[in-house]
Amino acid sequence: MPGERDKHAWRAEIGARRAAITSVDQENEARELAHSVAELDVPEWVCAYVPMRGEPGSTAMLTALRAAGARVLLPVTGPPGPLQWAEFTGIDDLRRARFGLLEPVGEVLADAIALAELILVPALAVDRRGVRLGRGAGYYDRTLPAARPTARLIAVVRDDELLDRLPEEPHDLRMGWALTPRGGLHRLGGDEHAE
Repeated sequence: MPGERDKHAWRAEIGARRAAITSVDQENEARELAHSVAELDVPEWVCAYVPMRGEPGSTAMLTALRAAGARVLLPVTGPPGPLQWAEFTGIDDLRRARFGLLEPVGEVLADAIALAELILVPALAVDRRGVRLGRGAGYYDRTLPAARPTARLIAVVRDDELLDRLPEEPHDLRMGWALTPRGGLHRLGGDEHAE
């Protein structure tokens, strides 16, 4: 459509907004998200991530998932392609890796995403249809097709990053849910993964 913003424009706008978030707001959001994930119907296996560069949340989300009984898998950096995963066993067992990421020091598990019944996905934004806007590297686009068809895909975003409509490309896999700090869990439309 003429006048519609492309993904690059959305990334620039949301990146600028995230850069303006105060540390106090970031801490409050992280606390609220940790509380929200603890209230999810937490299965045995969960794929998650360590928030970085202004992403909402903190390692408290991971600790809350483990306290709720989940085994938490985190991405391990590697060459471009589908993500590899290792189990999160605690904050003390994270190490600094490529791109400034924190990742588990444990064994990389082959095809681990297929174990997960719930997958928390980092996003810059998500729309009400389930279209996710990522950073543009394509790691999750190449990874999520290997998830089980019944896995709950949950984009984690700030409340103002849940939008009405984002540009969509044929390879985009829609999310079934959005998790926001103040609004909690939102069901998104048009996703066969939603329960």
